[in-house]
Amino acid sequence: MCGIVGCHHVPDAKAFKPTALKMVKQCRHRGPDWSGSYTANSTILAHERLSIVGVDSGAQPLTNKDESIALAVNGEIYNHRVIRKTLKTPYHFKTHSDCEVIIPLYMEYDTDAPKYLDGMFSFVLYDKAQDRTIAARDPIGITSFYQGWSSKMPGAVFFASELKCLHAVCDKIISFPPGHIYDSKTDKTTRYYQPKWWDPTNVPTAPVDYKLLRETFEKSVRKRLMAEVPYGVLLSGGLDSSLVASIAQRETLRLKAAALAQMNSTNGGTKTPEEENEDKGEGLVGIDDENQLSTLTYLPQLNSFSIGLPNAPDTKAAKEVAKFLGTKHHDMTFTIEEGLNALTDVIYHLETFDVTTIRASTPMFLLSRKIKAMGVKMVLSGEGSDEIFGGYLYFHAAPDKEAFHAECVRRVKNLHLSDCLRANKSTSAWGLEARVPFLDKEFLDVAMNIDPADKLITKERIEKYILRKAFDTSDEPGAKPYLPDNILYRQKEQFSDGVGYGWIDALKDNAELHVTDEMMKNPKAEWGTDIPDTKEAYWYRLMFDEHFPPYCADTVMRWTPTWSKQTDPSGR
Repeated sequence: MCGIVGCHHVPDAKAFKPTALKMVKQCRHRGPDWSGSYTANSTILAHERLSIVGVDSGAQPLTNKDESIALAVNGEIYNHRVIRKTLKTPYHFKTHSDCEVIIPLYMEYDTDAPKYLDGMFSFVLYDKAQDRTIAARDPIGITSFYQGWSSKMPGAVFFASELKCLHAVCDKIISFPPGHIYDSKTDKTTRYYQPKWWDPTNVPTAPVDYKLLRETFEKSVRKRLMAEVPYGVLLSGGLDSSLVASIAQRETLRLKAAALAQMNSTNGGTKTPEEENEDKGEGLVGIDDENQLSTLTYLPQLNSFSIGLPNAPDTKAAKEVAKFLGTKHHDMTFTIEEGLNALTDVIYHLETFDVTTIRASTPMFLLSRKIKAMGVKMVLSGEGSDEIFGGYLYFHAAPDKEAFHAECVRRVKNLHLSDCLRANKSTSAWGLEARVPFLDKEFLDVAMNIDPADKLITKERIEKYILRKAFDTSDEPGAKPYLPDNILYRQKEQFSDGVGYGWIDALKDNAELHVTDEMMKNPKAEWGTDIPDTKEAYWYRLMFDEHFPPYCADTVMRWTPTWSKQTDPSGR
């Protein structure tokens, strides 16, 4: 994950540049590898880089030949090789960066450019000739992105990867909507991502196709192994992360076999680096138009990582999965005290006071630090599956398939304010990138267009039954199983529970020490109607207020279950 800042139409760009550089420095943790900036007319782009693809040449902001178009981007474009090959107008690329394709796409398709991207991204592009800035965010909001305005600088617009970059300058900030593009020419933000399932009243009727579901997800994991640096998988021992790890391990073994075969061959039929046409995507990492993955990094053994309190439920399951798959597993433990000590840092990096998000983010935040210390820069993670398939246990209470589907759509649409925010910021706090295969655009088109009757939880069917069944090879003679049966059909644990049942209890107990009954009766006036209803929520809001001014609270959404009378905001 990189960090970006865009400042459009500031009164005096030369005078404002030191401020812009201070703004982007606030998210340098996201991109510790290099810093860059671009200034033209009254617009400034600034970038903090985490190099994963195009390591040797992809410093940003990226520019076209005459530097009249500049681009600051945070993300990964998995189909960049295919785009290079299919551009209508020949374009000479300056770098190996997967993100550089956004510039020729803009030149060909204008504000329709994001429609052609397959990946996770937030970007700000400046067109000097038109004095025009466009900004866009990926369809689901996997990468964090904010937009701000300052009453002291009317006409100026600001963009940044994180809230903390903007609040010193802006007095109005929003979370930039996923699947949208902003155009300074019209000063409007419009939705470019328009899948059939977006309207919750458009209830799908297509029955599940298990083969298609499996193959599309395998392809999604394969795409996300595009890297030139060491990578791994987060493995909680639950269904979602275990499936990701299983497919990643299969692909790692295939890449290893292919690399050994190439070493033993006499280079017959393969081009030398000098013969390859990089402008057409040859010799670069990523998937090609036949969905085959090329990567410079095949690892002798796939690394998997888990975290929990000693003897946590997830830790035991993760070890079992790792042993079954043959990954090199790293089982990290943390103490309750270490978790509590990290809370204020977690809230600073996560930029939220939502109870569920903070509970689950703290172990992930601690784990990410240990992973980065081992030299790993990218991990695959299992977010998104519970929203797509109705995996939270409260989905048991869905009254009918229409309500079930509407809740899935609502949850997916709000992922950028909960699980995507957690996965993105818990990891990028330490310069680690998390990729989420379940939120692949093509996989979403398959999984969200299945008749929700097939997703309903019944006495005979555990939650996410169709996903489990898609990877159940028991009726395929000779097929190698993806996972042990007891893992494939293991009931969900909330991540904040799975790391150890004592974690949530400790948070509640400590909140009691910090928040009195009197404080609960007299909340801060600036909170308005958004009053915390528990001492734990109150405690987190106090810590949030230490880092951010009150108006930043408008960017936060509280995670609460539907069809449930419980007051604890958990998916239990």
